[in-house]
Amino acid sequence: VQLQASGGGLVQAGGSLRLSCAASGRAFSSYGVGWFRQAPGKEREFVAAISWGGGTINYGDSVKGRFTISRDSAKYAVYLQMNSLKPEDTAVYYCALRNTPWKLGTWEEIDFGSWGQGTLVTVSS
Repeated sequence: VQLQASGGGLVQAGGSLRLSCAASGRAFSSYGVGWFRQAPGKEREFVAAISWGGGTINYGDSVKGRFTISRDSAKYAVYLQMNSLKPEDTAVYYCALRNTPWKLGTWEEIDFGSWGQGTLVTVSS
């Protein structure tokens, strides 16, 4: 399985960006997709996740109310709409497949695999 993240770029604070994650291969064997981000000098942080059926959605505390995750199950594609962006949102954003059951209620890197190459989001103040 391969994941391809795209849509990153440079935006001013308060602006918006939409990231896309396209999955190929045996993505249907996974539970869904998650987004993580990693800022320079910091650990990778959970951003959002969604199941292929759309029944499970979760957000990291720092993005709740500003980011919206959605999916197109027919295309095995997932999107991350990011609004009201802040300089602290600057990071490389990665998408990955959920490999553990949602019922575990955990949102750690170990729950995800087949990481994409990442797309850089830079928010200027």
